[in-house]
Amino acid sequence: MMTNEQVMRYGRHLIMPEVGVEGQEKINAARVLMIGAGGLGSPSALYLAASGVGHMTIIDPDVVDVSNLQRQIIHDTSSVGMPKVESAKKRIAEINPNVQVNAIQDMLSNDNVRQLVREHDIVVDGTDNFQTRYMVNDACIFEKKLNVYGSIFRFDGQSTVFCAPEGPCYRCLYPEPPPPGMVPSCAEGGVLGILPGIIGVMQATEAIKLILGKGRPLVGRLLLYDALEMKFRELKIRKDPSCPVCSANPSITELQDYEYFCGIGSNATLEGGEEDAAQPVKQVSAQQVKEMLDAGRKLTLVDVREPQEWDITHRGREADSAGQRPGAHERAGHRRRHRGLLPSRDAFGARHQFSAKNGFREAAKHGWRH
Repeated sequence: MMTNEQVMRYGRHLIMPEVGVEGQEKINAARVLMIGAGGLGSPSALYLAASGVGHMTIIDPDVVDVSNLQRQIIHDTSSVGMPKVESAKKRIAEINPNVQVNAIQDMLSNDNVRQLVREHDIVVDGTDNFQTRYMVNDACIFEKKLNVYGSIFRFDGQSTVFCAPEGPCYRCLYPEPPPPGMVPSCAEGGVLGILPGIIGVMQATEAIKLILGKGRPLVGRLLLYDALEMKFRELKIRKDPSCPVCSANPSITELQDYEYFCGIGSNATLEGGEEDAAQPVKQVSAQQVKEMLDAGRKLTLVDVREPQEWDITHRGREADSAGQRPGAHERAGHRRRHRGLLPSRDAFGARHQFSAKNGFREAAKHGWRH
């Protein structure tokens, strides 16, 4: 039974024949799991809260950084340094105090994902890495929950609904993850700040439709958005009858080692038991690199920045013979996603190799511009 305040708050819903009192009560009783309080999670959570979703669990391990504010609209400048889930909870309380928010500052993992999924009606996936997407997908299949999916990169976004009984799952669309490093993250390739707002609101829309049982959800349909062309396209995606997770005879019936599956595990071995030579490269900060140079340590610095990244740390500086913008020929042979020192273990026969953590962003924080 809704209170007088709720009748006033949700009045524009109540007069819609597709929603009405019964539909609003469904929304008020719904339990939604928000995975991530970042670019996609921000607009999704805000609109779901405003719509009256009664219970929302938000899980995210990170704290708010000033670089998040360009697109993560649930946070503001005063939230910098605060756990994202606490910042989100505070903002949601300001929008709609009727919403109960369970804020979990933790990594989603095999230890907690199934229980979290089981306790909610719908999952809104705002993750930005493949291993978590596969884990969320499998947990939703095992627990028979709907997964409202979205992803973004630069000017492009996409959304769909996975794990409906009659529809495909994430593995039907992407049976195998891409090789590590092939697909850059938003932190590496960038994203238009407005884009997650569009895709995140699409996810919230799909979640509300699923709660109400109204309309035609994006089951078996992948909606693609190109912001540069301001164009939407739709692709049909079908349930794979041989899918290892959602088919009638699945070969995967429990959670996997998803880091190993995605090729980023640290215990990979070659055929015959030989240890893989491509072990993770140790990361150092820009400040540590500067200290090494100041101490006279002999280093070979390989600049693999893109031209626009070079401009970020050189804007307003007069280029000289030691500060020319790097040309494409100078970067040939290096994988473009890498930042920092040596791009591969055997590229220069170096005995010790390091990767500069966060690249030019970290350097700029310390005022070190090279």
